[in-house]
Amino acid sequence: MPKRDWDDAFANMAHVEGSEKLPTFWADRAAAYRASGVRVDEDIRYGPAERELMDIVWPDGAPKGLAVFVHGGFWIRMDKSHWTDLAEGARANGWAVALPQYTLAPEARISQMTRQVASAIALAADKVDGPIRLAGHSAGGHLVSRMVCVDSPLLTPVLDRVEHVLSLSGLHDLRPLMWTAMNDLLKLDEEEACAESAALLRPHERANVTAWVGGGERPEFIRQTKLLAMIWDGLDVPIREVIEGDHNHFTVLESLKDANSPLTRAFVGLNG
Repeated sequence: MPKRDWDDAFANMAHVEGSEKLPTFWADRAAAYRASGVRVDEDIRYGPAERELMDIVWPDGAPKGLAVFVHGGFWIRMDKSHWTDLAEGARANGWAVALPQYTLAPEARISQMTRQVASAIALAADKVDGPIRLAGHSAGGHLVSRMVCVDSPLLTPVLDRVEHVLSLSGLHDLRPLMWTAMNDLLKLDEEEACAESAALLRPHERANVTAWVGGGERPEFIRQTKLLAMIWDGLDVPIREVIEGDHNHFTVLESLKDANSPLTRAFVGLNG
C-alpha cells in the first residue's frame, strides 16, 4: 500500500480558503461574459454523446487562428460553461477560442475523453483556418498534452497545424491517481494509467510545449509539471517549464483574461 496520502496530494480545494464558493463564482462570471455582447456560438455538437459539445468565442475580425481551451475538474466534474471568460485574452488578440467539454467519469474512461477532445479539436479546425494552439488546465492539461504524444489521436492534417501546447497545472503521470478515492470513479488501472500519461510516452516530433504551474500549488502539481519538462527535454523536443509566483491552482488561470499577460502570450504565441 502507498505510504503517501495521495488524496491530500491532489486536494486543491481543501488547501485554498473559500474555495467551496468558486464553482458558483466561475459559472456566474462566465455567464455574464457570454451576455456582454461578445459573439459566442454555443453548444456546437462534435459527437453523439450528450456532453460532446463545444462553444466558440469569436474575435472582432477574421481569426488569426484557432485557440482551444480544455477545462479541468479531475475528469469527474465541471463543463465548458464555467470558463467562457477565460477566452478573452486570446480573443482580444484576434484568435477564435473553442471551449469543448467531454463525457465525465464514470460514464467514460480517460482514454475515451482523450479521443473526444481530439474530435472536438478536429471539428473546430474545420471551422477556423490557420494555426492551432492548445491549452488545458489540470485534467485539461493532461488532455491537451496527449494531443502531441507520438500516438496522438489527431489526424495528421490537424496535428500539422498545432503550433504549441500550454499545459497549465497539468497532470502528466496518472499512476498516483490509482491510489486515490477518485479512482472509484476514474477506474484507472496500471495499463490505462501508463497509456494515458504523457510523461511516460514519447512526444510527437512536432511537439512544442510549455508546462506552467503556480508556485503556491500543491507540491504534486509542481512535481507533475517538472516531470513532463524533464522527461520530454531529454527526448529533444521544445519544452519550457514555468513556475509562476505564488499562484494556487485556481488563481493561476486568471491572467488568461488579460490580453497582454505572460500566460496569454504563451497561449497564443505573442512575442515580447
